[in-house]
Amino acid sequence: MRLIDFFDRGVSLDPGRVCLKDSQVSRSYAEVQRQSCRIGNALIRDGLRPQAKAAVYSGNGAAAFECVLGILRAGGVWAPTNARNAVPENAYILDNCDVEILFYHSDFEADVEELAARCPKIRLYVCIDAGSGRGPALADWIGDAADTDPDIPGDRDTLASIFSSGGTTGRPKGVMWTNQVWEVMLASFFTCMPVRKPPVHLVAAPMTHAAGGLALLLMAVGATQVILPRFDPEPVARAIQEEGVTHLFLPPTAIYGLLSHPGIADYDFGSLEYFIYAAAPMSVEKLKQCLEVFGPVMCQTFGQAEAPMLCTYLSPEEHLVAGDAEREGRLASCGRPTLFTRVAIMDDDGQLLPPGERGEIVVRGNLVMPGYYRNPEATAEVSTHGWHHTGDIGRMDEDGYLYIVDRKKDMIISGGFNVYPSEIEQVIWGHAAVQDCAVIGVPDEKWGEAVKAVVELKPGESLDEAEVIALCKAALGSVKAPKSVEFWPTLPRSPVGKVRKKDIRETFWAGRERAI
Repeated sequence: MRLIDFFDRGVSLDPGRVCLKDSQVSRSYAEVQRQSCRIGNALIRDGLRPQAKAAVYSGNGAAAFECVLGILRAGGVWAPTNARNAVPENAYILDNCDVEILFYHSDFEADVEELAARCPKIRLYVCIDAGSGRGPALADWIGDAADTDPDIPGDRDTLASIFSSGGTTGRPKGVMWTNQVWEVMLASFFTCMPVRKPPVHLVAAPMTHAAGGLALLLMAVGATQVILPRFDPEPVARAIQEEGVTHLFLPPTAIYGLLSHPGIADYDFGSLEYFIYAAAPMSVEKLKQCLEVFGPVMCQTFGQAEAPMLCTYLSPEEHLVAGDAEREGRLASCGRPTLFTRVAIMDDDGQLLPPGERGEIVVRGNLVMPGYYRNPEATAEVSTHGWHHTGDIGRMDEDGYLYIVDRKKDMIISGGFNVYPSEIEQVIWGHAAVQDCAVIGVPDEKWGEAVKAVVELKPGESLDEAEVIALCKAALGSVKAPKSVEFWPTLPRSPVGKVRKKDIRETFWAGRERAI
């Protein structure tokens, strides 16, 4: 099936059900279907060929989702582009993905003017909310385009989208998702998280990443998408209560902000069925707070752009281990492999390792991308020994639960010992005064690299360096304890909320010949 076929399935279940709802509009599945057909037919009229690339440059919004569906309807390939990125990075992404049509919101008109100078492959601009100097308004551009399905053929190997890798170690790479990748993600999702009633999904994280992918999955079962322009604790809590939200995805940093919001316990979260967290390891102590505040609804997935979202799954039931010391340690895991994906631990020589051994997490199956767009060298590099290499270091226990130890590139070598920042961060996150933290290696004449913690405190809280170091020594010993601690007002974060260790590390390694 094509990705757009799954949306049409959602329409067939209840055409009158609300599909997209933001602060401006509320549109039914039938209305969104007709609008996606108009956009798709207008794209075909203006020369969009099957498999040509198009993007939407906008914040979260109903009209932005309609444009994505229109691109798919026309047989085009959606290239998600987060408008919160720096313009040069987005220009690179658009050019690298060969985008030729750009839908954009007038809020970003200044960005679009710069993009026009940097991206000569873009031949058509359409403003989704109003006319502008660069492109016509969407309503005018559609004109009398038909609201019937153009029904462009496609099969499991047809490209549906090109997501960009994080680019934390260099230029972003275009990750190709075929219809088959989407199919396997859909099958994995609903196998792990079956629905018992029409869902209500809150889109609060950027729709160009996991929240948008999750929205497209849930449209297959007729879910209502309640769309917020961005993450903000109070509107998120209020929307869950007022809209009866059943499904929510947030990265850990956003969840920490939600937990620390004054009065969070006063809201009613009884409608929640699945509160999904992913994208980075989460503090076990804060996860326990989540269970107290939100109830038995927390679930974790592990994936990456190259093998999206559902390589492993830790269910709400598997979170209910309070008081069971033997099982409580599983809260630090990201669950067990899902039904359609193999997950293993591999050493540098390509040998699969037994339970308990640390090595690189590798995955195999049809959830894995077919490759990077126009980059066979990078594709080959991450596909050695017949597995996709995630770049994450992990271990599996005897029961098949996967524990992410760290990113391979984040490992600190201090005095000849391998130190994994995530286990130190887990200890620091557990302190009541800590909002978030990052542990990195900094240059040191004696140790080569010294362990350093950079800590962001909750508003109004205080903590000193000695207390943090003593806390870590007691839990992990002297080798792994930070040699120094700094307190920053806020940690640098990516547009999707991940702490940018690269930026923190550059603060301490600037001007040096080596960076390790």
